[in-house]
Amino acid sequence: MPESPRRWPAWVVDAVIGAGVAAVLAVVITADQGGRQRPDAIAYLWAVGLGALMLARRRHPIVVLAVTALGLFAYYAIGYPAIGLAVPVAAALYSAAEFGRLVPSIVTAVVVTVVSVGFRLLEGQAFSLVVGYELVGHVALMAAAIALGDSVRSRRAAQASARLIADLTARQLQQASDARIHAERLAVARDLHDSIGHATSVTSLHTEVARESVGRDDDAIRRALDVIAATTATTMAELRRTVALLRDPAERGRTVISVADVPSLADAARVAGFEVDVSIDAPVLPPLVEAAVFRIAQEAVTNAVRHSGGTRLGIEVTAFDHDVRVRVHDDGAVDRGAGDRGTGDHGAGGGGGGHGIRGMRERAESLGGRLTARADQDGFTVEAVLPLGEAP
Repeated sequence: MPESPRRWPAWVVDAVIGAGVAAVLAVVITADQGGRQRPDAIAYLWAVGLGALMLARRRHPIVVLAVTALGLFAYYAIGYPAIGLAVPVAAALYSAAEFGRLVPSIVTAVVVTVVSVGFRLLEGQAFSLVVGYELVGHVALMAAAIALGDSVRSRRAAQASARLIADLTARQLQQASDARIHAERLAVARDLHDSIGHATSVTSLHTEVARESVGRDDDAIRRALDVIAATTATTMAELRRTVALLRDPAERGRTVISVADVPSLADAARVAGFEVDVSIDAPVLPPLVEAAVFRIAQEAVTNAVRHSGGTRLGIEVTAFDHDVRVRVHDDGAVDRGAGDRGTGDHGAGGGGGGHGIRGMRERAESLGGRLTARADQDGFTVEAVLPLGEAP
């Protein structure tokens, strides 16, 4: 990017303006046109004094404006040579307008003009000279000074607003980026929790089955080991696909699982002793909704396998016109001593410190849906309703 032009310190700019004012006035005084008294050292000191006022124009623009106007009146009252009307006050008018004192600068210009014209007419100068010839030029010069100062102020304000808007836009983009990264991290955390938690539960369950079958039922051992191997392979495949999606931003909109994988959840439940009914009526779903449907069903089945004492499990996925419903119901009594499934604080990872129901609820709400988990006389039900669209 090109470097921004170097800016001079404010006091240097003011000193240059002051030197210019003093030099111009000194040259005009040297011309010695009119007046009752020839220029002397005081006249030139007066010019230097008006120039020195520019050093205070930023902090005290109104004071500089007033002192300049009064100094002009005093100069002419003494009878020094004519120096015009607009030249001595142009810099002060510009400074006042530059720093937002537009009304005082206009009022001062009007007062100076009226006093000067009236004074000169009372002295007997020709009306045609004072009003018809000189007045227009003086007024034009003062108006130009005020307009220039106000335009500089407006330009600076516009630049400051542009910088502020740019800063706010950059901050907003950064916040949006941070929010997106946070949401992606939460999504990855939920996926890993659901996938690994489900695999851990299934592996633990079938390990127990195999251990209890040692020396009694070799077929049961083989079936348990087959399920463990299949579950481990499936979980590793999901993890590899998840990592691949994280590494390739272009693939972020895809998912690694779908509604078609929901029936596979029944295998672990059947081995655990459940009679499982699976009903899928959702032919086409958006990718994010499809992934959420599977993960919610997976977590609900895992909770049922770990904590339900029932024998029947139903998994239903039904798509309607505007939403899709996921319902997992088991007929077992809630095991209050094993984590209290109804509180939403129990997860597939075991113990009371998991995040199963809470994670399912967060997943549903992130897509604009809702999830309920309730215990009743018939058992325990997890039900989620998701809109057929992506996150709002």
